[in-house]
Amino acid sequence: MIKIHFVGIGGTGMFALACIALEQGYKISGSDLVNSESLENLSKKGAKIYINHSENNITEDTNLLVYSGAIKKDNPEIIKAKKLKIKILSRSQFLGLITKNFKNLIAVSGSHGKTTTTSMITSILMDSGKDPTAIIGACFDKINGNSRLGKSDIAVCEACEYLDSFLDLNPKIGVILNIDFEHIDYFKNIENEKNSFLKFAEKSEIIIINKDDNNSYEISKKLKNKKIIYYGIKNNSEFMARNIMACDDFCYKFDIFYKNQKISNIKLNIFGEHNILNALASFAACYYIGIDFQDIINGIENFKGAKRRFEFLEEINGVKIFDDYAHHPAEIRATLNIAQKMNFNNIWVVFQPHTYSRTYFLFDEFVECLSMADRVIITDILPVREKNIYNIKSEDLAKKIKNSIVIKEFDKIAEFLKKNIKKGDVIMHMGAGDIKCADVIREKLRN
Repeated sequence: MIKIHFVGIGGTGMFALACIALEQGYKISGSDLVNSESLENLSKKGAKIYINHSENNITEDTNLLVYSGAIKKDNPEIIKAKKLKIKILSRSQFLGLITKNFKNLIAVSGSHGKTTTTSMITSILMDSGKDPTAIIGACFDKINGNSRLGKSDIAVCEACEYLDSFLDLNPKIGVILNIDFEHIDYFKNIENEKNSFLKFAEKSEIIIINKDDNNSYEISKKLKNKKIIYYGIKNNSEFMARNIMACDDFCYKFDIFYKNQKISNIKLNIFGEHNILNALASFAACYYIGIDFQDIINGIENFKGAKRRFEFLEEINGVKIFDDYAHHPAEIRATLNIAQKMNFNNIWVVFQPHTYSRTYFLFDEFVECLSMADRVIITDILPVREKNIYNIKSEDLAKKIKNSIVIKEFDKIAEFLKKNIKKGDVIMHMGAGDIKCADVIREKLRN
């Protein structure tokens, strides 16, 4: 039996691939620095899990080592694998390997919205009687996790641009939702990032592009001999949303048009006007994979969202608590735009900045969007893979944002909120990293 070892197996992307490989019948082992419920579940399914990285975790019967983007090349397990001449692949290379045999691979790229759109496409395909394989960047209740192994020739996955990872994929259908200045530590400037997306588009047999997004539309004009499908709200496109109407539940209704012919009216059941664009992208991808219009419409209307995407957690003593993955100014702005329309007394944001480089280079944008809240609590910056060569800290943000404070310990954040929060307020818990403060806050507010 082939044995695969995953270094950094607890990461969302690595965990999904490990689950798929385990279901495919491979022998799985993996290591990470912190245990979690996810890793315990993998262990129960038969994977050998090591807490901490050590050369002793690599045994001679290992056939393949897969490492995540957060793992350095001097990792002891990688060094040991090299000594034993074990084949080594990055996570993206392994994703490309396991998806290459699918005739119909839908790869969803973009600076924002990948998880929601990938989840929506997966949901539509399942509701339509297809049996897709799916690899998603967050837990999705419909598949009881963030991955599923299907029996059809259709696969759906998120296509991450960081480290040019999505260039290891060969999609039947590629989707570009938007292009924003992201992963600054790698791309350095927006032109490098746009060039990377252009290469992704060139690798896709069919490319679906948001015509309303200037950067995405700009690169599409450089494509030659490529089937391009546009969608949008503002600019004339193959798939369009018109007659958009906000509903009392802060979701949206709209008419969907295909080649200027009205198909139907659609009611979204997820918050935010930005999700109209995600629905259009999903509609286009599913149509070009062969799903009937009515099945797509039904699937979109049945979709309830993915975890940590404006997810309502609980109401305690008249205070509503939401959890959101937002960590880029554009995402924070979109989330707070929704919150401002919901007539709360005060919007409280608990925010964990993600990477020093993003915080430094997008500093003014973070100040602007976080200032939309009434009160802001900021934790330490999560360094992820970086050293603080920018000499940036959370206190720098707090100095520029009215009614903000830096509190680094989660229990102290919960204490502060309990003393200051009032009935009718809302807590928006935001961040992409290890911010697990929401559970601490909920426990404190209950007592």
